[in-house]
Amino acid sequence: MAASHRKATWLALLLACSEVLRAQSAPAVKSTATSSDITLDAASSEMDYRSNTLLFRDVIITQGKVSVAAERARATGLDFADATWILSGKVKLDLENGALRSDEATVVFRLNRVALATIRGKQAEFEQRLDGGTKAVGRADVIVYDLGVGTVSLRGQSWLSDGRSEIRGDTLVYNVREQRVEAGQPTGDSGRVRITIRPPESKP
Repeated sequence: MAASHRKATWLALLLACSEVLRAQSAPAVKSTATSSDITLDAASSEMDYRSNTLLFRDVIITQGKVSVAAERARATGLDFADATWILSGKVKLDLENGALRSDEATVVFRLNRVALATIRGKQAEFEQRLDGGTKAVGRADVIVYDLGVGTVSLRGQSWLSDGRSEIRGDTLVYNVREQRVEAGQPTGDSGRVRITIRPPESKP
């Protein structure tokens, strides 16, 4: 296939996907962005015709208060109604009142919204701003954020802290809406759970 023909095909694909996103994300009568619009910004992009895969560098995907950023991203298309993105390199997911960070991540889009995010690697971290100004911070080998049910599951050498107390276990399930954590048998984990509570420092 000639280079000019490949370029034309690639541009046609991007234009077609853009039309799909525009039709799904915003009414045709509006020209300004809304909270349901999805925007994609990248330093570069290319099409792998052998695997029918889109490749991006330094990509940022934004929808309302949710954003996904990574050094590299791979996807099979731009139809966010049903898509899975594989991210790597300084992955960061900014969510309302929270964030996820890792080396690698798989992000699933359903009905044009982030539905499930699975992050992994030595730097897999989760944080959420709590009522009262404090923060919940967690680390694990694998962290799964299910936005539909509002839970963060920390799996493998899991650790979670609210700044005063710490809880460790193989599996911890944190409810981001109710701001509570489950460990041990309620999560299906038969391992031991260790909790450390730091009393407030007494004033002299």
